[in-house]
Amino acid sequence: MSEIQKEQTLEEKWENATIANNFIFYKVMRNNPAVCKELLEILLQFKIESVQMSQEEEIGIDFGSKGIRMDVYVKDGDGQKVYNIELQTTNTGELAERARYYQGVIDVDLLKSGQKYKDLKTSFIIFICIDDIFKQGLAKYTFEHLCLEDKKTKLGDRAQKLFFISNNCDKLLDEKQKAFLRLLTSNSSSNDFTEKITRLVADAKRNTQWRKQYMEWEREKVYEYDRGREEGSKQTAIENAKNLYANGVSVEIIAKSLGMTEEQVKEIVSAEATA
Repeated sequence: MSEIQKEQTLEEKWENATIANNFIFYKVMRNNPAVCKELLEILLQFKIESVQMSQEEEIGIDFGSKGIRMDVYVKDGDGQKVYNIELQTTNTGELAERARYYQGVIDVDLLKSGQKYKDLKTSFIIFICIDDIFKQGLAKYTFEHLCLEDKKTKLGDRAQKLFFISNNCDKLLDEKQKAFLRLLTSNSSSNDFTEKITRLVADAKRNTQWRKQYMEWEREKVYEYDRGREEGSKQTAIENAKNLYANGVSVEIIAKSLGMTEEQVKEIVSAEATA
């Protein structure tokens, strides 16, 4: 094989998918509440009476606003706590802002008209990452709002954001946490819980309906990427046309150099002049 790794087909991606695959993780957790509950207890290290899986695939605020599809959005049995678990195998560079946005959407979804702010539930937004996005060498980062002046007074808004780092899992003291995070990077089970996860992953990959959904999900991602790249190239060409025209380059030369028609260039510079 050449030095350039052969790109996998969608079928190969599906066959090789593990619990570290976002789609598989979502399906396994969402369709196995008891397993999701156990994972929450392992990560948060406290007992949960029961869990209620959200029935919504997406939580929206209103028309025109950006909705989000929670990977796994869970409420506990007594309705006092909510949990969002998100698997992030790549660092998008905006996970902190994403956590902030999730918090706002969750709160708006939970607080109905006429309710008091005290009625907001205790929330835990959990990101399970492969790489250390904060680069401080920790295996777990827990964030709460803290007073900067004395570094000890908490705001007390009952909202936590937690980031678990799979590549640093050896620094954790809890063996169950280590086992699950190691499963993400090695696909090797080492206790009863991770063996159960491995079996559920195998079951998920035999589900023909989920396989079809995965193929459509992957194709849509490629489409969105290509569309974004095309839009970016188009905008770059427009900006280049504006700059060339502003520097005295003729419409004819701009059109030839950027692969446009003269009419397109004239529309761009005309719009710029009237803006």
